[in-house]
Formats: sequence, structure tokens, C-alpha cells
Amino acid sequence: MRSGPKIEAPTVLSEAQVKFFVENGYLVVPDLISPPEIEELRVDTLKLARGGYPCESLQPVEEHLSDDEALKSILCIHQPHFISEVIEKHVKHPKICGVLSQVTAAHVPFWDGSVKCMQSMLFVKPPNFQGQAWHQDEIYIPTRDRSLTGAWIAIDDADVKNGCLWIIPGSHRSGYLYPQQPHQNTDEFDFAEESYGFDEIEEVPVEVKAGTLVVFNGYLLHRSRKNRSQTYRRVLVNHYCNAWSLLPWHIAEGEHVASADRRCVVPVSGADPYAWKGYDPASDNVWLRHCKAVDDTNAS
Repeated sequence: MRSGPKIEAPTVLSEAQVKFFVENGYLVVPDLISPPEIEELRVDTLKLARGGYPCESLQPVEEHLSDDEALKSILCIHQPHFISEVIEKHVKHPKICGVLSQVTAAHVPFWDGSVKCMQSMLFVKPPNFQGQAWHQDEIYIPTRDRSLTGAWIAIDDADVKNGCLWIIPGSHRSGYLYPQQPHQNTDEFDFAEESYGFDEIEEVPVEVKAGTLVVFNGYLLHRSRKNRSQTYRRVLVNHYCNAWSLLPWHIAEGEHVASADRRCVVPVSGADPYAWKGYDPASDNVWLRHCKAVDDTNAS
């Protein structure tokens, strides 16, 4: 086995915090990201939106828009870490990676703290933009060992009014992927299907201040509602998994399901045991998503 160089990560959490994550499927870590770092993310969001990074697949907003108008047209920028050194820096943020090195596969015996990143999503979510209905991230990014972990960085204060995260604590424990179906509430939620077949009575809001990190397991049921405030709810969500887990994000033609492993990943903690495979080039699949209301207006 030829693993890559080991990346050291600091110990950030107590044993009690790790235990809470394993049992509840999520953990809130306040004040992990400094105010200057949060401001850097806000500035970079606008730079990405305005085409500040050369990228054929990322279509910038119209030049005549003011900064506020530009931000108010955006729901999400997908995979910005492929082109932005600021987003990449936060994908590899030492404190965040320290948290991940303790929780990502804490349920797996003999795990050594090795972690890799496969996705980043920069949500702007201006006033009146939809949220996303109930879902489990593992539906979209399958892992071999239930280690998929979202790292949710609050760039703005997030509360019930502006569309914070809602979760069902402990809903990850069974490792069951709930079925999905189209929802009818297009004013409240975006186009993604809704998971169903469970009791929502135990859902709780995760209200946090800017600079907070929320980590949650890929099987945890969660959703967000429409932003009904006059403020943004910006958040950078990066997804990680155990570096020892193959990543069959999609199966190429002629590829066997047992060996499928997408390699457009970023090692962030420990060692990458599959470094001998090499890494796929940074994808050009960086794109900007408007909300349904904006898309409908542009189409009319």
C-alpha cells in the first residue's frame, strides 16, 4: 500500500462532543471561524458571482447589476473550491479538519482519522429564496461506510426566520435511506425531491451565529425552509468522508461497482491510502444556481 503524506490535524473536540456527534448525528461548534475569515468568504462570494475566477462552466451574473442585486439573484455556487483559493483554504481549514478527523468515521472501529473532501457548495440564499425539503446527503453522495459528513460554515447568523437548518436528531442511527418523492410546496422548497416515511415531530432548528461550524452525518434527516427575512443566509457547506472509503459517486461504463472510486478529491487529514491511484483533474463543473423565481422571470 502506497499512501500519501500524512496531514496532521489538531485535536479540537472533547470526548463528550465526539460522543454527542456519534449518538445524535450532528454537532454545533460555535466561534470556530474568525470574523476576518468570515468577511473573506463574503468578499469571495461576490468575486465568484462576478466572474473573478476564469472558468468556462461558471456563468457570472450580469455586469450591470449592483453588488446587492448580484447576490440577490443567487441561490448556490457549486464546487467553488476548484477555482477559488479562498474556498479551497476553508475546505482545508485546520480547525475544521481537526473536527472532521475526530468525528467523520468515529463509528468505525480502527479508523485512524483520515478524511477527504469531494464537494463544496456556497449558498447565498437571499430573502424570499426557497430552502430544500427533507433529505439525507448520502442519497446524493454514496460512501462505503456511512462516513459522509457535511461541514456547514455559517457566514451569516442563521435563524428560523432566514431559513436555518432543521434536523431530526438521531435519525442517522439506523443507516436507512428513506425513499423520496416530488413535493408540492414549490414556494417553500427548491426542485429537489423530498424524503418521506418518518415522523417529523422531533425536528429541531439549528440556530447559529456567523462563524459557527455545524457538522452532520450523511444519513441525518435535515431540511431548510424559505428565507422569510430581509437578510442573507450565506453558508459554505463542504462534504467529506473517511479517506479509506471508496467513493462510487457515479459508475463509469464498464466499471465494476465494487471498485468504482471517484478521485477528484482533496485529502485534508491523515493519509490517503489510495494516493497511488493519482487524482482526477479539478473538475470544470463549477456552476451557479439561481432560485426558481429568478429562473422563471428570466424565462418569461
